[in-house]
Amino acid sequence: MKILLLGKNGQVGWELQRTLAPLGQVIALGRKELDLFERAAIRSTVRAVKPDLIVNAASYTAVDKAEKEAELALAVNAAAPGVLAEEAKLCRAALVHYSTDYVFDGTKATPYTEDDAPNPVNTYGQTKLEGDRLIQETGVPHLIFRTGWVYGLRGSNFLLTILRLAREREELSVVNDQTGAPTWSRMIAEATAQVLSKGALDSWFFSAKHRGIYNLTAAGRTSWYHFAERILQLAATDDIKCKKINTISSSEYKTAARRPLFSVLDNSKLDQGFGLKLPSWESSLELVFNDFSRPGLL
Repeated sequence: MKILLLGKNGQVGWELQRTLAPLGQVIALGRKELDLFERAAIRSTVRAVKPDLIVNAASYTAVDKAEKEAELALAVNAAAPGVLAEEAKLCRAALVHYSTDYVFDGTKATPYTEDDAPNPVNTYGQTKLEGDRLIQETGVPHLIFRTGWVYGLRGSNFLLTILRLAREREELSVVNDQTGAPTWSRMIAEATAQVLSKGALDSWFFSAKHRGIYNLTAAGRTSWYHFAERILQLAATDDIKCKKINTISSSEYKTAARRPLFSVLDNSKLDQGFGLKLPSWESSLELVFNDFSRPGLL
């Protein structure tokens, strides 16, 4: 199987290069090799590669900047996935794409299912939702994984930001009224590979029965405050200066883009369809810190 992977340098894309390798030939591209703002370049790349499967891990993820860069966010998060879906259909390939919990408004009291009506409260969520819709409208065989609160050992994310600030400051203030499920990028990549290994080369993968949207997050839930608290408990090294974390509300922490207060997703469909359950966010975080113990990662 020939796999075209986009977003190779992102948190999830970097992990996917490793987890997808046993499944076939992976042609991995980043922003330097393919600018997703250029639709013609997307079409010519797909036609040149002639993949069996396209995995799109590329995304515009700067949630606050998207409020001022709506055109760029729309091009990368919506128009580009739509073009990829069109080209995948033309070359009889399937498409795997990643979406977000931010397509929901956060007003629900129980975890969101794939059938709940989206209602994004910021530009980032709106553009990601439009990307989901454009893919679905093409009728291409697809899997869209909605995830959230993604972190890892690379790139820009909450884990690395907290560790950096904790080395610089004795006191931090973290929002405590937003609830979600922190999800390790490696777990997303591993789950994707497991889904594909179950039937990427078989006819069911291309059937209407299995295509569609699946929630894909760690089990459990927490707040940004408790996530930060657990990060510092596990870090507990001599270079951590932070001795106290204060709780603040979203209204006190001003950002350009609104965030949903409740971002927990129900992963039952993933379990029912593929027999997969991601571990709890706590156990995943502990595994991440096992990697931190390796020389050169601290």
